[in-house]
Amino acid sequence: MLKPVDPSPGEPERPVGELVSELIDEGKAYARAEFALYKAIAAAKAKALAIPAGLFGAAFIFALAAITALAVGVVLGLTKFIGPLAAGFIGLLIFAAIAGLLGWYAAERLKREL
Repeated sequence: MLKPVDPSPGEPERPVGELVSELIDEGKAYARAEFALYKAIAAAKAKALAIPAGLFGAAFIFALAAITALAVGVVLGLTKFIGPLAAGFIGLLIFAAIAGLLGWYAAERLKREL
């Protein structure tokens, strides 16, 4: 049973408009609380990911430095045999081919996934 048949004398019946207004206010408060909760969860996750993201960035920079050192080593190694300009061009072709193959492979994987 939702409502007693005889209203108790101590509780006056409230108008429907007041009840709807109270319901809307409570719904807004609930929505704000949910939003605050999700905002706090997102902030906590972002804070937890900040250090690993920085470490990945540093690792990426060191990987670029390693690839640059490898490229310079290839060019310097080829310089003895074919001269500096040709060695630079051959080094460019080698690393451009590797980059092209990796890009092509990534595009093919992306096509398969989608």
